[in-house]
Amino acid sequence: MTDLRVLCGGSGTPTVLLLHGLGATAEVWDDLTALLDGAWVAPDLPGHGGSAWLDEYTFATVADAVAGLVDPRGTVVVGHSFGGVIGLHLARVRGVRAVVGLGIKVAWTVEELDRAAAIARKPPIIHPTRDEAATRFQRVAGLVGLKDDVPDAAVTRDGDGWRTTHDPRTFAVGDPRVADLLAAAPVPVVLARGEHDPMVSHEQLAALVPDPADLPGLGHNSHVEDPAALLPILAALR
Repeated sequence: MTDLRVLCGGSGTPTVLLLHGLGATAEVWDDLTALLDGAWVAPDLPGHGGSAWLDEYTFATVADAVAGLVDPRGTVVVGHSFGGVIGLHLARVRGVRAVVGLGIKVAWTVEELDRAAAIARKPPIIHPTRDEAATRFQRVAGLVGLKDDVPDAAVTRDGDGWRTTHDPRTFAVGDPRVADLLAAAPVPVVLARGEHDPMVSHEQLAALVPDPADLPGLGHNSHVEDPAALLPILAALR
């Protein structure tokens, strides 16, 4: 297993394995974990926060790096966006009972993939101050206006300046091919989105699964905006 920074708490099974989105850290789940009554585990994904960088990023290599966190006695995987795709890759790991993919962008144009690949080729931006690096972290993670505190693991000194600890090469993972992952999943999968999520529509999810969940009034980071909205989904899978 890759050197990972991992937060955890609670006890009992099934364990809820929480996988954050691109650019974020495990702390995005803080308000949800405060509501859970069982065991939970939330890593910084490779190339994020306090976890090690990989030589190469694909959805499969990231999933392999965190697969050891699956409790073989029973695990429900909840992943947001990028983390949701990682969750789908984990569906075949022994112990996984179900996967919840929240806010996964399932439709990609060639232009969108090219832009992501171009970002991945750029070196990390060095900022003069920690505050500027923190603002960059919030912007990339989509947390501006949602979470004021920036974890220490999200930014680091670099020479005389500061940068985010996020490896920009993670942007180059490519098309997630969600339909193929769903077809291969041997366990129940719930696809959910915030009602106002601009990255994925209800119609796009409905083309993949019969009953996608829309979370009323919420956007792309619905697990941060209203973590309690996920509790009914989790209750149905435990």
